[in-house]
Amino acid sequence: MDLTRREFLKICAGSAVALGISQICIPEVVEALERAAAGNPPVIWLEGSGCTGCSVSLLNTSHPKISELLLKIISLKVHPTLMSASGDRVILSMEKTAEEAKGKFILIVEGSIPVAENGMYATLGEKNGRPVSLLEWTKKLGRNAKYVIAVGTCASYGGVPAGAPNPTGAKGVGEILGRKVINVPGCPPHPDWMVGTLVHLILYGLPKLDENRRPTLFYRFLLHENCPNYSFYIHQKFAKNVSEEGCLVKQGCKGPLTYADCPLRLWHNGVNWCIGASAPCIGCVQMEFPDGMSPFYGWPERKR
Repeated sequence: MDLTRREFLKICAGSAVALGISQICIPEVVEALERAAAGNPPVIWLEGSGCTGCSVSLLNTSHPKISELLLKIISLKVHPTLMSASGDRVILSMEKTAEEAKGKFILIVEGSIPVAENGMYATLGEKNGRPVSLLEWTKKLGRNAKYVIAVGTCASYGGVPAGAPNPTGAKGVGEILGRKVINVPGCPPHPDWMVGTLVHLILYGLPKLDENRRPTLFYRFLLHENCPNYSFYIHQKFAKNVSEEGCLVKQGCKGPLTYADCPLRLWHNGVNWCIGASAPCIGCVQMEFPDGMSPFYGWPERKR
């Protein structure tokens, strides 16, 4: 079957509203991927300074299941957390993939890139008895990749590791490689945001990006305007505690500053999301996170 880009965008953006569940890869999308000439592209996944939460979030994808993602959508060659191999075998696999699939493989980076001390705060393998920094690998692989995806806010903008005083000199991948990078921020990002971006790249190429290099498919709408508490905000009914009914802005909610489709898509297969659990949004998809969104349970003074 042929699946048009318009139909795919409707599935990604509209299904959560219509069905209340994540449906990024319904059978029609999977079939289209299997028939696509560019299907199953090799993927190299690097991990920098972070908590591995983005990988854990991806493992929770339900449509498709993680097995479908790995076997039918991509060919995951290297992933430090998921692969059973270690040591030289990993390095050889990574170098072989980068050489044989030059200009065809997708590089995904999770976590920020330390640049202080020549990048020695994060290394992967050795060459001629010398540790090779993640900074070196990112530059080398990034030059030869067809696409580079920065997964999570740490990889996108520096995130928590880049918070003051940032002793490791942590930076987002875009600061290392420039405008080539596609940012999929979040702490962690929703599985749909990661899978949807990957599928779009495979089927249709580069998605439309905003000024911060985020796919507009997922980061176009101001969270505040789609929040179920928005009517409380309009009528100036504010919660005095996080457990009370009312808008959570005075409890530090960063929804008025945040662009993401969380209230429409929901998390954990449509079960809930932060504000639905009476917790304020902390703006984790934004470039300013975390320092510019702190304190999380109070309104940032500079944003008043």
